[in-house]
Amino acid sequence: MKVEIWSDVMCPFCYIGKRRFEKALDNFDYADKVDITWRSFQLNPDIKTDTEANINEYLAEAKGWSLEQAQQMNRRVTKMAADEGLEYNMDQAVVANSYDAHRLAQFAKDRGKADEMEESLFRAYFTDGENISNHKTLISLAEEIGIDPTEAESILESDKYANAVKHDIQLAKNINITGVPFFLFNQKFAVSGARETEVFLKALKQTWNSRLEEQEKTG
Repeated sequence: MKVEIWSDVMCPFCYIGKRRFEKALDNFDYADKVDITWRSFQLNPDIKTDTEANINEYLAEAKGWSLEQAQQMNRRVTKMAADEGLEYNMDQAVVANSYDAHRLAQFAKDRGKADEMEESLFRAYFTDGENISNHKTLISLAEEIGIDPTEAESILESDKYANAVKHDIQLAKNINITGVPFFLFNQKFAVSGARETEVFLKALKQTWNSRLEEQEKTG
């Protein structure tokens, strides 16, 4: 079974969705048969990295909200994250473009470390207040999960894996994905958003059973 996950590093619901999906996998009898593919998506590809910007002010401006509404939203997602065992420090979050982080994640995918890289990037952004567009930060994160820092630096200082990022974003457009996280099961069933763990478990079972039915029909 194949599960494709479109997400963005700076999407708070994507980290929450990742954790809820993982909990569903823990309760799925055939988890070892699930092949997960992480795919790139940028909620705001034109965002300019600004280490001095306040995340609440940025969100208010981007969404057309009041500052109070933005603060309420961040408090809400912080609580949601805490319920899943995640620590969000939104006041420390650095407004940053995620493009290079996605290129590094694509490289990590080729090294068989996609999930580890996604986890490290999410933690760096939401928990540690790191600038996920800074190359030194990204190289350090790559090294932490066992990727050669020299290789990571070489990727980041070039335009390598740009086409892989663009490919994933185009795939999302082709199937009308407008928000993340987005989970696609065997290119047949979809779950949009950071749904409850039970929803992901149901999708896993439904996809597995559908696959078995198709195999029986074809003999």
